[in-house]
Amino acid sequence: MTPSSSATPLKALYDVPAPAKLNLFLHVVGKRPDGYHLLQSLFVLIDWADTLHFERRDDGALHRHDRGDALPEDDLCLRAARALRQASGCAFGADIHIEKRLPSGAGMGGGSSDAASTLLALNRLWGLNWSRERLLPIALRLGADVPFFVGGRNAFVEGIGEVLTPIEVPALRLAVVKPAASIGTKEIFSSPLLQRSESVAIVAGFPAANDGRSKELLETESQSNEVNSCGGRTDTLKSSIRRDHQTLEIPVQQLYEGWGRNDLQPPAESVSHEVSKALEWLQARYENSRMTGSGSAVFAIVRPSLNALQIAAEKIDAVSGLESNLKATPEGEFEKLPEGWVGRMCRSLSVHPLRGWAED
Repeated sequence: MTPSSSATPLKALYDVPAPAKLNLFLHVVGKRPDGYHLLQSLFVLIDWADTLHFERRDDGALHRHDRGDALPEDDLCLRAARALRQASGCAFGADIHIEKRLPSGAGMGGGSSDAASTLLALNRLWGLNWSRERLLPIALRLGADVPFFVGGRNAFVEGIGEVLTPIEVPALRLAVVKPAASIGTKEIFSSPLLQRSESVAIVAGFPAANDGRSKELLETESQSNEVNSCGGRTDTLKSSIRRDHQTLEIPVQQLYEGWGRNDLQPPAESVSHEVSKALEWLQARYENSRMTGSGSAVFAIVRPSLNALQIAAEKIDAVSGLESNLKATPEGEFEKLPEGWVGRMCRSLSVHPLRGWAED
């Protein structure tokens, strides 16, 4: 799958991954006059991914082919391809084939990840070999999550998602469940139940939150910015990735015990009882659960020493007195999900699989 380093354009790139992300926490710390909320979050890449295939066209046309459920006619992948072609003046086009494995409306960044992988793949397929720094402004115009996937590293995220501090995250095993319901982002952010963290000090364990940048974001980036035709921000807002990669002690044990939160979870639960049910399903098995992003997917961090099924069986037996019929492996539990729900046991990724496809 690794493309040639030659400047000669390739003919095709197959099996290009577009991994999902989870928000280990998400705190709303402010709101700009234009209505966009300022966030602090920890984004972690996981090994649940869509797969894309790209074939170069010499006629300049851009076509998307869905290998599965039909996607919106003008999705982020096509927008990303058009934006890159326009910015570069490239005469090539592409046939883009998408195998959609990530659930939609999950808050796992599936569409943003597809767009980022499209930018990175076409950067190689068309022989542009642009740097990451050159791709980031295009990524941000497509959506606030796209720069994270182009950046290619787990990150502490600030602003509306455009300020990234790459960090090292210990290997994690995560149980992820997406109920049938999907929730609109606008509905969540307009809810009167949306909490705002009292101060940025709630993430005091993270050096990135203590260097004055969070306060600066609140004070100086509150100017109004129009939304462009791609649904992203205007060019006045820039995406940045800090060069001083942090080695932070992620409070994994505290996350097991409920440290931090997703401020979008209460309004999501008020809109959909399925989110509450999914959280309870994971809580009973892994003794922790949390919603990710602004969608309906929820996750639990699986402790290395935790025999989740044994604990769940003991709880069920204690309450009902019935013999447990739980299977021998955690993965087997996902076969017991309600109709329309999907779930998977995932692992965190240390870097994006396409990290090497753009130079810093």
